[in-house]
Amino acid sequence: MTYKIIRIDGKDDEHTDQSFDKYSDAYDLLEALYGDLCCSDTDYGDIAYYDIVEII
Repeated sequence: MTYKIIRIDGKDDEHTDQSFDKYSDAYDLLEALYGDLCCSDTDYGDIAYYDIVEII
């Protein structure tokens, strides 16, 4: 199976160009980029929201 990161707003960027053999690899990338934001008081209006989908 192959997994891809997509942006919720439908736009493309350097993260949506990649594909992954394992879901965990895609998750690890997003965790490395945004994991520190989960519990902070950062303004979330400026960040893109992502989802991980399976490509058939």
